[in-house]
Amino acid sequence: MRVTEGTGRRSKGNKHSLTTRELEVLTWAALGKSAWEIGEILSIAKRTVDEHAQTATRKLGAVNRTHAVALAIRDRIISI
Repeated sequence: MRVTEGTGRRSKGNKHSLTTRELEVLTWAALGKSAWEIGEILSIAKRTVDEHAQTATRKLGAVNRTHAVALAIRDRIISI
């Protein structure tokens, strides 16, 4: 798993304004993990994972989580 943006919460140079946590959630989702599994991996609640995924989906202009992952991979925001 590789998150392509820096170590801060937000990087001034990124064009998508996703937080590091949103990038992590999308990357794990791209690897086929469920919200519950992502929560266990990141030591956060499933509900929090869902919120990060929903926010990332909105920021990317996607219609659902799968679409958000596809857009993030296409735009090289995340890589798997």
